Amino acid sequence: MQDFKFFDPKQAAMDEARALLTDAAHAAMKSGALPEKELPNFVVEVPNDTKNGDIASNFAMAGARVFGAAPRQIAQALVDAMPELSGTHFERVEIAGPGFINLFLAPTWFADVVLAANAAGENYGRTDFGKGEKINVEFVSANPTGPMHLGNARGGALGDCLAAALDWAGYDVTREFLINDAGNQIMKFGKSLATRYLQIFKGEDAVPFPEDGYQGEDIRVLAQKFADRNGDRYVDADFEELKKAIVDYALPINVQGLKDDMAKYRVYYDKWFSETTLHESGAIQEMLDKLAERGATYEKDGAIWYRSMQYAEKYGGNKVTRKGLDGEVTDEDKDEVLVRANGVPTYFAADIAYHYNKFAVRGFSRAIDVWGADHHGHVARMKGAMDAIGLDGEKLDIVLMQFVRLMQDGKPVRMSKRTGKAIGLSELLDEVPIDSARFQFNLREPGSVMDFDMDLAIAQDSNNPVYYVQYAHARICSILKKLADEGVHFAGAENADLTLLSEPAEKELIRHIADFPGEIISAAKSYDPARITRYVTELANRYHKFYNSCRVMGAEENICQARIALCTAAKTVIANALTLLKITVPESM
Repeated sequence: MQDFKFFDPKQAAMDEARALLTDAAHAAMKSGALPEKELPNFVVEVPNDTKNGDIASNFAMAGARVFGAAPRQIAQALVDAMPELSGTHFERVEIAGPGFINLFLAPTWFADVVLAANAAGENYGRTDFGKGEKINVEFVSANPTGPMHLGNARGGALGDCLAAALDWAGYDVTREFLINDAGNQIMKFGKSLATRYLQIFKGEDAVPFPEDGYQGEDIRVLAQKFADRNGDRYVDADFEELKKAIVDYALPINVQGLKDDMAKYRVYYDKWFSETTLHESGAIQEMLDKLAERGATYEKDGAIWYRSMQYAEKYGGNKVTRKGLDGEVTDEDKDEVLVRANGVPTYFAADIAYHYNKFAVRGFSRAIDVWGADHHGHVARMKGAMDAIGLDGEKLDIVLMQFVRLMQDGKPVRMSKRTGKAIGLSELLDEVPIDSARFQFNLREPGSVMDFDMDLAIAQDSNNPVYYVQYAHARICSILKKLADEGVHFAGAENADLTLLSEPAEKELIRHIADFPGEIISAAKSYDPARITRYVTELANRYHKFYNSCRVMGAEENICQARIALCTAAKTVIANALTLLKITVPESM
């Protein structure tokens, strides 16, 4: 049996078509039908309408100037010189229009697709396209100063499924969460906690809360827990000592909360990277020294500045216009402070050191960051900083994720009816099945503003896209069980005559099964896992059409066996797509 490891049927057909056309061109030149010339660059593709051919090529049009002949003349020379098609995946070749060369797939190709899906099983769809390239995907990276919000829900599903698509496409992927446990937000976090702690013992009127403090109820809860453990031990302590003690207590609790929320969402990271380690290890100072050596920094007003405008311009810096819910906004680029006059590094300094660590220290060949669209203006600055420090900013890719609006009863949901506060990730997952959340957040490309329909997400009918897909899988399982109960034994795809699968609904289903590996590669290349959700939804649709037009139970024995093989192939691909998306694969519903 053919080795179907990393088999991509659609790409294999296009590669074979290209080889046949190349061989035909050389044969035509050898016979004198075409002059001896270097072959033109030509396209081999799957046309939108396969009625005129399964694979099409523009070889003749591309070669008109090269060979000095009319395209149809060139096309005819190639068709006449085409090698014998027996033993290939094609049954005939035709010329169309001004000289397009169309190749038609043979029944053996359709048979091989079904055989491949059955033989490869849970690995069907995996390829070695990425050649093991080492890629870092960083996503969510929420501040550990409070609970996760709705944007983190989209970012978690998007980043995790993007990482999965890259993994299936043959890349060596590391999922990473940057813990922002240093800088201004942690200072504000500590000040807020310390003030709430003192208010427990002295009263809120006696200890004013800072204007820029974190007002959330979670701060009060953490302060109370610290007080329950330590009593009034820190009431008369130095405020800085209190801040350090309460942050040391509360921060690990919040970080664990982030991990718990992500685990609840079926997101597991390979690396939780602490920003504090960059400060403690001297990595930030090392980065500053490298930038200074390269002339990328200067001093002004006691601070160290980075020449952002100089390096960001290559990536569209200086002025960037972005679109959001609030209309168009223009971000002005300017040089950036890396170290304040008081000697404290800025977050941007830590961010440069962090990305330098990814490339220069840990050896990732590419880093992908999933950011909210409000960070649009930071993209050129960050990529430019990689150039400034001696790396390649082109190797840093930013996926900008647009905003999410929570909808219910056709209206935006601004607050939780239960708590009266903004709905966060954890509460959303209490209200909505995780399968629906992960699927729905990946229904649209990252750059589109999306409405998350809570009514649709909890619906148990075919209007809910994840339910529709899961039902298709369960339906196949039910059919296979009924066949077994009635004594129909499946002898295996390798023993079936799969060339009998010639009905239009059968061939359309097989074509779509063949698309799966290529669709994963496209999702990985475009950083758009929504391609997978769209793909598997259409696969379910094509399976239902096949089911309604082609009998499995009661068909002639040889046709029944072939159709069972097609059912198991479709079942495998649906299961693999859902598994990639970390969505449950039910056998009954």
